[in-house]
Amino acid sequence: MKIPGSYIDGFLLSVPTEMLEEYRQLAEMAAAIWLEYGALQYTECAGDDLSTDFCRSFVSAADAKDDETVIFSWAVFPDRAARDAANAKIMADERLRTICPASGEIFDCKRMAFGGFKPIVAH
Repeated sequence: MKIPGSYIDGFLLSVPTEMLEEYRQLAEMAAAIWLEYGALQYTECAGDDLSTDFCRSFVSAADAKDDETVIFSWAVFPDRAARDAANAKIMADERLRTICPASGEIFDCKRMAFGGFKPIVAH
């Protein structure tokens, strides 16, 4: 599948496994906001097969505990300018203020990783 767009925001975090459904509900609300402000795609994935013995694992990178599930997610934008404009609107959206306090009860924002990426290979 070719991903449309040319700029991607990526997220990596850990969620207590027992709160995965609560996180999924927050992610659904977040997806609606991101898509409304211009994301072409918004995807949240829960770790399923993260065991590895040949490189650093996502478990390690996310600093996940034994009772946590690693979440890998991304939002795709047409370009960086569209992403920057969307993120300004997203961060100012009152609905996000409703989501954020609940997210603090579900995951530790200080352990979350975030970054913007330019694709270098996309088929």
